[in-house]
Amino acid sequence: MLKHDRRIFQRLRLARPILGLLDGQNALILDLGVAGAFVEHYGITTHNARLRLQFRWHTENIEFVCEVARTQVVRRSATNALSHTGVRFVEPVADSEARLHDLMATFVGNLLASQKANANGIGHVGDDLPLTEVGGARRARVRGLVSYRLRADGTWRRSSTTDPRQPDDGFTVAAYEYEADLEVLCLAYEKADEEGRRMIRLVSELSVRTVTLR
Repeated sequence: MLKHDRRIFQRLRLARPILGLLDGQNALILDLGVAGAFVEHYGITTHNARLRLQFRWHTENIEFVCEVARTQVVRRSATNALSHTGVRFVEPVADSEARLHDLMATFVGNLLASQKANANGIGHVGDDLPLTEVGGARRARVRGLVSYRLRADGTWRRSSTTDPRQPDDGFTVAAYEYEADLEVLCLAYEKADEEGRRMIRLVSELSVRTVTLR
């Protein structure tokens, strides 16, 4: 079961909404993150209501039991209402969590690859995101989190941390990540625009959750 968590997580703003089902009714997923989603749907729901969100990725179903974090009616008609609802993922169905991580890493990798296409010296961030494929042996040996924060003078401050939240001036990852990969990620962060940096924080969150969800 996913850890119940009320923190605000990074979400990916989808260029094209994903068609899904919210409690069996058609819905559009507008934003998606590792801990929740922002959904457009018909009908009215309430704060803390439990719902099921289902969608497909690479012909496989992804389904979560969700809790409504916030909801707002954005348009009413004589017979129905259109709502925007933010949900937190409470519990994955089957291996949906692993499939969600695969989806997020793919989306973020494609976005970072596009951003680096017009830049030099970023290495392979985007095509081969280091934070999505890590050796199990090192993961078992090394515990905890590490934060990388970019100082005003352009240098990095690296420190161990117990705070899983992503900082505004850098990123936090699992301590088992390889230094060489993180050096590349730091360089990518330095060269990225604000949206690119947000994407780096989002994929870093995938790394963090492999530690915090144990």
